[in-house]
Amino acid sequence: MKYLVIMLQISVLFLFNYIGLAIQDFFSLVIPGSLIGMLLLFGLLVMKVIPLTKIQTGVDYLLKDIPFFFIPVTVGVMEYLNFFLGKGSLIILLIVVSTCLVIGVSGIVTNQMLKNKVITND
Repeated sequence: MKYLVIMLQISVLFLFNYIGLAIQDFFSLVIPGSLIGMLLLFGLLVMKVIPLTKIQTGVDYLLKDIPFFFIPVTVGVMEYLNFFLGKGSLIILLIVVSTCLVIGVSGIVTNQMLKNKVITND
């Protein structure tokens, strides 16, 4: 029964992905459909139209295995190691700097949202 609930909750996440893709296709937007679906889901969660408890188990299941999703990217980068020895080293620097900026801005925004009670700290 537990796995059926997880499958249904993950299906809801995929449904939002497909809705975002449909919106992107219908309006010919340059924003990725998966991002549109994620923003739509986020908006419904913030407005409490969809309670977080209805998808929490499925989200936790996916997040538990998230490192496995990065393995193909890592292997792909290793195939082009010669590229990174030349001008690619600049790309590595840009990736490190941009990652630090994203982490910093995300932390600041999250702290502000917690202070303003936009999200709860459970």
